[in-house]
Amino acid sequence: MIGRKTIQKIVESYDKSNITIGVLGGHSGLDVGRGAKKYGFNTLAVCQKGRENTYTKYYKTRKNGRGCIDDAIILDKFSDITKPKVQRELRKRNTIFIHNRYFWVYFDFKDIENNFEVPIYGTRSMLKLEERDLPKNQYYLLDKAGIRYPKIYKSPKDIDKLVIVKVNEAIRGYERAFFYAISNEDYKKKSKELLDKKIITKELLKKAVIEEYVIGAQINFNYFYSTINDELEIMGTDTRRQTNLDGLIRLPANEQLEVLKYLKPKIIETGHIAATTKESIIEKIFNLGEKFVKTTQKECPPGIIGPFALQGAIAADKGREEMVVFDISMRIPGSPLTRFTPYSGYLYGDSISYGERISMEIKKALDTDRLKEIVT
Repeated sequence: MIGRKTIQKIVESYDKSNITIGVLGGHSGLDVGRGAKKYGFNTLAVCQKGRENTYTKYYKTRKNGRGCIDDAIILDKFSDITKPKVQRELRKRNTIFIHNRYFWVYFDFKDIENNFEVPIYGTRSMLKLEERDLPKNQYYLLDKAGIRYPKIYKSPKDIDKLVIVKVNEAIRGYERAFFYAISNEDYKKKSKELLDKKIITKELLKKAVIEEYVIGAQINFNYFYSTINDELEIMGTDTRRQTNLDGLIRLPANEQLEVLKYLKPKIIETGHIAATTKESIIEKIFNLGEKFVKTTQKECPPGIIGPFALQGAIAADKGREEMVVFDISMRIPGSPLTRFTPYSGYLYGDSISYGERISMEIKKALDTDRLKEIVT
């Protein structure tokens, strides 16, 4: 892995008055770009050929100040970002890169950890922990933090209640072909259907996670841990829009049963809906986040830096409201609407986006000569 000292030396060589905020062209790129422009930074999107118009045309910075992406580097594929020529160009522009989900969808973790010699805002080594097949993964961190997560079944033979089986698709490995089962026999039947249709493979099924299905109000808690202030903030709360599940659940129950004869529900994330929580559980939200931050600092030093999210549901199956976490985002979440919930506004007067908060942190680190503390 690239040592933190190597990255800090690169940062030291930068022209601090001419910093560029870099981001991959997708996921949360525009949110990052908008915030960076507000704080006077140059912006750069690294795009994949054929998917660049959003950044080079529609939201490109104009002379009159409209737009938020100053420039773009177009690559044949996103993973080409680790080519020496591309890295030299990024360093030449004094680039600090903001990582997002695209880093683990399109890249090899080892390539980013070992070969990408460009400062990343955040903890680059933690991004891979979103994957469930690693020893110190998100379940390990949740367990150490004392945060409830769904019961994990080691074998389909152990299924004794409704479960959700999280298995990656054969074609699009970054999407999951989730299915539900209530018993071992049900598991065998439904997995065979997916195998026969070549939606999944036997190898992927072996790596699948079988989770207890928790009934509750689904919600994502989106946080920001400021290394500069040593303070945790709530950026906002939201819930997911998923296809084709969203369309299915809008049908009357009798029609759902008819539709299910011809198709299976899929849980592919397509967007988010702003949501709020009642004020009485805000303290619980902070408590969860603070426990997670402290655990990462102990288990994965220097710990989480900047944005992260705990995603799950509020359950009341034990007689009290309790957050059950299904997933952790170890980077900026993909939802740009957190600023439309009130929580950052309670702290700053006006609600702010993740892109703004990240650039605010980088600007303060530059002003106080602490940039080395927030990049890896």
